[in-house]
Amino acid sequence: MKGTQGVGELGQNLSLGPQTNHQRIDKTITHSGASSALANKGMAIEALGSRVLRYGLVLVVGWIGLMKFTGYEANGIQPLVAHSPLMGWMYHFLSVQQFSAGLGVVEVAIAILIGLRPWSPKTSTVGSALAVVMFLSTLSFLFSTPGWEPSLGGFPALSAMPGQFLLKDVVLLGAAIWSLGESLTSASMRAAE
Repeated sequence: MKGTQGVGELGQNLSLGPQTNHQRIDKTITHSGASSALANKGMAIEALGSRVLRYGLVLVVGWIGLMKFTGYEANGIQPLVAHSPLMGWMYHFLSVQQFSAGLGVVEVAIAILIGLRPWSPKTSTVGSALAVVMFLSTLSFLFSTPGWEPSLGGFPALSAMPGQFLLKDVVLLGAAIWSLGESLTSASMRAAE
């Protein structure tokens, strides 16, 4: 049948996951009219989604990082950090506000590094890798800070704080992993040119 592809051929022409704009431009998809238009719309939506994903990650990490300079945020994270075997020891030589401000500097730096992707994929790779480590660290609070709601019978019922508050980091971790992979791919493609 003209204009159609078998599953194997289609799998070779379409890759899973977000791609760079250069990869999209180079793609050739042979579909009949309606399928081709739908595929083009899908790729345009996916490209938009990848931008929202990356710069949404930048916005969230940067904004939360800036909030770390406030007493409100410093006191808000204090119980999480205090219960953490990875970070609790830092309160032995840093005040709650000093630790929070230091963390804020790191988070704002990570956001800037990720946001530099159009100019430097290598820099974005570093920022994305740091974001992965950061989100894995914050997700560890789910296990070190009591987060199960006793009035609902405990596990698996998450409390609002810290349980539900921290659970969103699973999605942010996924965004950081995607950003790391996409930036790494782009950096290696630029190096090969």
